[in-house]
Amino acid sequence: MTATQNAPTTASDSAERRYATVNPFTGETEKEYPFTETSEIDGIIGQAHTAYLEWRDRSVEERAAVVQKAAELLDERVMDFAALITKEMGKRRDEAVGELFLCSMILKYYAGNGPKFLEPTSIEPMMGGGEAVIETRPVGVLLAIEPWNFPFYQVVRVAGPNLVLGNTVILKHSEITPQCAVAIEQLFRDAGAPEGALINTFLKIEDVEQVIADPRIQGVTLTGSERAGSSVAALAGKHLKKSVLELGGSDPFIVLDGENLEATVKAATAGRMGNTGQACTASKRLIVTEDAYEPFVEGLKQAFGIFAPGDPADPATSLAPLSSEKAAADLQAQIQDAIDKGATVVAGGQRPDHAGAFVSATILTDVTPDMRAYREELFGPAAVVYKVKNADEAVALANDSDFGLGATVMGSNPEEARSVAERLEAGMVWINQPTGSSPELPFGGVKRSGYGRELSELAMFEFANRRLLRTVPVKKTEKPQAG
Repeated sequence: MTATQNAPTTASDSAERRYATVNPFTGETEKEYPFTETSEIDGIIGQAHTAYLEWRDRSVEERAAVVQKAAELLDERVMDFAALITKEMGKRRDEAVGELFLCSMILKYYAGNGPKFLEPTSIEPMMGGGEAVIETRPVGVLLAIEPWNFPFYQVVRVAGPNLVLGNTVILKHSEITPQCAVAIEQLFRDAGAPEGALINTFLKIEDVEQVIADPRIQGVTLTGSERAGSSVAALAGKHLKKSVLELGGSDPFIVLDGENLEATVKAATAGRMGNTGQACTASKRLIVTEDAYEPFVEGLKQAFGIFAPGDPADPATSLAPLSSEKAAADLQAQIQDAIDKGATVVAGGQRPDHAGAFVSATILTDVTPDMRAYREELFGPAAVVYKVKNADEAVALANDSDFGLGATVMGSNPEEARSVAERLEAGMVWINQPTGSSPELPFGGVKRSGYGRELSELAMFEFANRRLLRTVPVKKTEKPQAG
């Protein structure tokens, strides 16, 4: 069944040009929000700036206590928030709860460790005596442009460190997750943050430059596509604003040998199919040495065969819909392009005969450089498996990509796995486990996957004034003696 034939009759193809909850399982539009008027933007920035002037002057301990309270309130509201995530972008309910658990960990991490991260660092001056100290100070109001695939996590990993630091945040969330955006703003208000410390807007894309250009805005962070990242980076550069970009990924998952094959297949399945494959760090290119190739592909086929479409709110569901009908149609077009040009379909390859924005769990082999699937990011439940002769070929193929976000190396020989990992062009490399996320681990990429780091201690310094305070002793002059 083609994407057009499978399109829900109640869903609107114009959803991306409005803020609306369009349930990807039912296709029904459940709630809509008007765009923020252009005339309101100056007042919103003013509110965020006023909040900054007050927020920065609170002690770091007070700011951390508010972030800690937000974590506690999130824990209390976890099932309500999980239901919102499932309704707006189709995430399976247990995965939505898992996302929120990670959000709580992030907020508690920065509440507990942020004050320590911000302690001054002393430097011993080489000349002139006295002392020199590096202080970490906030810079002001930030614009955060965030995507739908992890609607709470993406915001929290910006808000947590920056609110503890003393910055304030204007949020432009995805146009398909407006209720999540409203809930996040309310969460921080209820936790005691001043009004405007984290403020949600329903900005039009064409109004983003007005925000970035405003002198009260001191930085912009974006998680999204290469196209969006390029546009935002250009605007930030034009207006001399710091930017952090976390963009797409086509992460390699390298299998060096056939040892522990069952565990390797399980890891590959989790790395590819988590969040219905809608993750920048999903294991999208599975690169397998020839000795392990055939049994690996057969094991992966069996693993993918269990995924069946269903209601993402039902605990028994194994395959959730994609975030929208457009997302499903776009992925199916990439898959079909590979099929039309000679790729082998090991599993899936089509839209299932089921209402909703579903694409079958798909495995493609024999993918060649002339196919879209070779270069483009496949944002959904579709894996491409490549056969290589050895580790050197695996590294060469893994690095033959415009992206450089995450990577995984699976191997029974620790020295070989480490050697391969050290040669990969990626911001994050995980050995014997698919790329993941944890508060204390830096997150970010290289090449066209963006720049800057989120999470860990490093996130505290991306939008910070690392201010030098240099004190030189006063030289006393001797008074002339009388006579």
